[in-house]
Amino acid sequence: MGASMVGMTSEPFFARARGRRIGAFPPAPAGSAGVPGRVLALFVALSAGLGAAFVYAPRWVAASTPGGGFADQRTLIASLRDAFGEYWGAGSRNFAPPMRRIVDYWFRYHVAKAVVAALLVGVLVTLCVVLWRTYLRTGLGAWGKGAIAAAWGLAATLALVSVALVAANIQGAVAPFSSLLSMLPAAKRDGRFAATLDQVRQGLAHYSGADNRTSPALRGMVDDFALYHVVVVVVAAVVALVLIGMSVLVWRRFARAGGERRARRAFATFGVASLAASLIVLVIAAANLTTVAAPAPALLAFFQGGW
Repeated sequence: MGASMVGMTSEPFFARARGRRIGAFPPAPAGSAGVPGRVLALFVALSAGLGAAFVYAPRWVAASTPGGGFADQRTLIASLRDAFGEYWGAGSRNFAPPMRRIVDYWFRYHVAKAVVAALLVGVLVTLCVVLWRTYLRTGLGAWGKGAIAAAWGLAATLALVSVALVAANIQGAVAPFSSLLSMLPAAKRDGRFAATLDQVRQGLAHYSGADNRTSPALRGMVDDFALYHVVVVVVAAVVALVLIGMSVLVWRRFARAGGERRARRAFATFGVASLAASLIVLVIAAANLTTVAAPAPALLAFFQGGW
């Protein structure tokens, strides 16, 4: 009886021990091979809620502070046209109250968007981690692996898009005046406003930062436009470093995966994707660096309709 008891208790133990020695990932408990439905529902609800907040909340937040907001986009553009004409006519790099009100509103708007987009990045990255760990479990069939891989790819893509939204809105918050300039072409061009734009183009065509006769208003525009692109360079460099670091870590995990083909395939895919994404981000940083070196020609191209 004692021998039979030993046999009954020792065999499962040694079977489990062999399983740990042979496979890098222990078998998942029954029913846990996939992501729980409640977890997926929570992530979907959070992502949808933050997506809606990204679209609708920033305008309300920006308008709820002293100074107020604007009824709609058309009203904002019309106000910007009048304020820009006043700014240019005054010849000072300091904003008059109408322009200051618009710039402050636009700053608050982009800060709100950046915060919501950053929260969305956090949710999507967490979802990617959950899906990644689920994919690496044993016990998943071909359909299960395919579904998890597709969900991970979608979540990772949305996370990268959200990172780009964070970067774009940080850019708009740091240099809101330059961000607003993109709306000027949409403004109604009456004779007076068209003449103002012609003067801006002429000033940019002959711009020299060393010339003391350069209009302070024009100098302020060029400096802010350079800052606008400096932000892109800095943010892109940080994102590229993070992606490169992730790629290095993933390739190390790839080397340690041994004979686990599923893990090695997943690590290799993620390593290649993160490295490719880092190269794209570095190209974006380099392109913006050329604008930082010569902001006046790039700003002139915008006012001529080339940006």
